[in-house]
Amino acid sequence: MNDLTEGPIPGHLMRIAIPIAIGMVFQTAYYLVDLYFVGRLGDAAIAGLGAAGNVQFLVMAITQILGVGTMALIAQAAGRKDRADANLIFNQSLVLAAVCALVTLVGGYTLTGWYMNRLGADAATATAGVTYLYWFLPGLALQFGMISMGSALRGTGIVTPTIVVQVLTVILNAILAPILISGWLTGVQLGIAGAGIASTIAIVAAVVMMVGYFVRLEHYVGIDRSLIHPRADAWKRILAIGLPPGGEFALMFVYMAVIYWVIRGFGPEAQAGFGVGSRVMQAIFLPAMAIAFAAAPLAGQNFGARKHDRVRETFRTAMMTLSGLMILLTLLCRIRPDVLIAVFSDDPEVIADGAGFLRIISLNFICSGIVFTCSGMFQAIGNTMPALIASATRIVTFAVPAIWLSGQPWFELHHLWYTSVATVTLQAAASWWMLSVALRRKMTDESGYAAPQAALDATAPL
Repeated sequence: MNDLTEGPIPGHLMRIAIPIAIGMVFQTAYYLVDLYFVGRLGDAAIAGLGAAGNVQFLVMAITQILGVGTMALIAQAAGRKDRADANLIFNQSLVLAAVCALVTLVGGYTLTGWYMNRLGADAATATAGVTYLYWFLPGLALQFGMISMGSALRGTGIVTPTIVVQVLTVILNAILAPILISGWLTGVQLGIAGAGIASTIAIVAAVVMMVGYFVRLEHYVGIDRSLIHPRADAWKRILAIGLPPGGEFALMFVYMAVIYWVIRGFGPEAQAGFGVGSRVMQAIFLPAMAIAFAAAPLAGQNFGARKHDRVRETFRTAMMTLSGLMILLTLLCRIRPDVLIAVFSDDPEVIADGAGFLRIISLNFICSGIVFTCSGMFQAIGNTMPALIASATRIVTFAVPAIWLSGQPWFELHHLWYTSVATVTLQAAASWWMLSVALRRKMTDESGYAAPQAALDATAPL
């Protein structure tokens, strides 16, 4: 375990954020590698991959329940020097991961066809999305175990093992993708099915490596057979903190689904342009998101240790650093967004639609940074409901105008992107205000530190 309750805050933040950023870059490379080779299969394949990839937000919603709840509780336990509680939470998180994996497989194979037939711009797009998901679902299910193990390590201030595993598996995926998708060396082209198979194989390798690390090298938390049986009290604590962040990602799934549904009338080129643009945006967000992710365990350990000044300093440092990064990313997307899109498609319409999306949506990058930072701080103090409230407000303020706009004869894609910019601005303002209120309350309420069970109280809505 790394003790984050002593030493300079900026140093701790960067020491955690840099490996996380590296890992996230490689994690995103999963999708960019697939996107690059699938892009050679045509617009329908790109659009199908993008729409199918949106399911990942739904899976990520569930992984966030596990990940955030596990990370926050273990970080607070580490701050209290309560190793027994940290181990209990870790092992119960693994039990929940197994349950979630089973639900993902059953639900995924049952509903994939229905989902793609309603979002795909045409039959070819829907078929491509179904094919990809059928082969990628086993990998999605295995991600729950990866998240439980990685979040436990992050809560103890350790991120390097997770990053090493991510790097190795992305390299494996990058090797397998051209072989399986395009038939390099073998001459057997599996197309978009190859993208799903490559990713699933890589995730299987990642799970094996992470389990090996915990069995051989991890000493603070570990797999304990005596703790691998359902414990309602532990599940309640994990879910109480994790459900709101999971709800945030579920709302992101709704947000993306609304967009794909609204723009389907513009054809597969528009859906492909948005799919590529949103993936590129996720990729360039990674350095900023890494800072927000690093702030959560850093502030969480200090919150558990009752070091209020260090919690506030973590927020200020993360906010200033993240805002500076977002300014640079905004300039990048305002100047030449077409160059970023052209890497993945040579279709002029796809490039134009994707570049238009990035050029406008970049106006809310700074506000997105505020949202990320506030979300990390809410996780740290175990009060994640306000972030969900802010996200829900954003979905309502976006979805209603978007659906109305889609029915107007003068509706164009840029109207949708400007609506998104406005709603993220409102979300950022709401998040900052609610975090200010939450910090004032938590910093004057010592009862939240009395015992591990008191973590339940920290999840009450504002």
